[in-house]
Amino acid sequence: MHSNSKRSLLKLGSLAAIAAAAALAGCGKKDEAPAAPAAGPAASGPVAKAEPLKIAFAYVGPVGDGGWTFAHDNARKAVEKEFGDKVITSYVEKVPEAADAERVFRDMVGQGNKLIFGTTFGYMEPMLKVAADSPDAKFEHATGYKTAPNMRTYDSRTYEGAYMAGVIAGGMTKSNTLGVVASIPIPEVIRNINSFTLGAQSVNPKIKTKVVWVNEWFNPPKETEAATALINGGADVLMQNTDSSAVLQTAEKMGKRAFGWDSDMTAYGPKAHLGSAIINWAPYYIKSVGEALEGKWTGGTSTWWGVKEGAIDMVSIATDVPAETKAKVDAVKAGLKDGSFAIWKGPILGSDGKELIAKDAVADDKFLSGVNFYVKGVEGKVPSGK
Repeated sequence: MHSNSKRSLLKLGSLAAIAAAAALAGCGKKDEAPAAPAAGPAASGPVAKAEPLKIAFAYVGPVGDGGWTFAHDNARKAVEKEFGDKVITSYVEKVPEAADAERVFRDMVGQGNKLIFGTTFGYMEPMLKVAADSPDAKFEHATGYKTAPNMRTYDSRTYEGAYMAGVIAGGMTKSNTLGVVASIPIPEVIRNINSFTLGAQSVNPKIKTKVVWVNEWFNPPKETEAATALINGGADVLMQNTDSSAVLQTAEKMGKRAFGWDSDMTAYGPKAHLGSAIINWAPYYIKSVGEALEGKWTGGTSTWWGVKEGAIDMVSIATDVPAETKAKVDAVKAGLKDGSFAIWKGPILGSDGKELIAKDAVADDKFLSGVNFYVKGVEGKVPSGK
């Protein structure tokens, strides 16, 4: 081999050996101790979004009744607005206060609803049965008195609105005879009839109140018939404890005056309308849903809210109501809000003349929850309840 060629080969061999050694040295360095990466957040995928709370409402009437159910559905919409995509709400309307209600509640549970509102007194027993079988769901019953570990009750002090309506009625009647179209003879309704009468008598002691019972919450034809009978019997101002606007509409047609109930009913009888005793369920519904979302909801309790909590109000008072009458309504409202005024303060007599509440004594909630009598000035006898 030529010497130059040999040198070239030796040189190439030396270079290859050096390169191999360098490569081995580099590999050895990597295997020995890799540098620790700088501290930082661990890599992760997108955080799973919490499932929305499914909420269902059972309504005794149609959402378009303009009164009781309409008020509940407005509050359901307020819940959606307040909590957005954290909740999904649904409702079933015209659920009868009968065995069929149990089927509706079980279906609501089966559809994955975890918070269920039953919005009428007659749902109490069906809700109790379903609640006992559905420990993972929460149940809220309006106007009832029975509770369970996963079921509680809520109500509005509708008698406060009835009293304010009475104050207006007492100042507006010309015949001194008022009329009430009543639904079911339970303490809630009897209490409202009495409070309406007490409010009227606070400005006009000559007041008498006539009552016609229809034994249903929502039956416009029967409500119309009852209102007509009261007007024909001498009543010139009507109030109702039923769910539709039929009483106000009847007063409009017959040239008398009446009130909206549960919702603002001005549009149903603008000439007859003296004011509307409304319920705002939104504050309670928002509170309840918030507690459920935060894991703070507890069963076995009862809540009864009124003017003080923003649940009851008298709105859209007619322009022809005298200023002094409006001022008295405002004073009552302010007193109920700050606790300085009590509607059921003695002396209060029954329709039989016997003392029910002694002078200066104030009825407590236990007494009010059991009202099953008429006060002095209400004609007739209380029918036996269900």
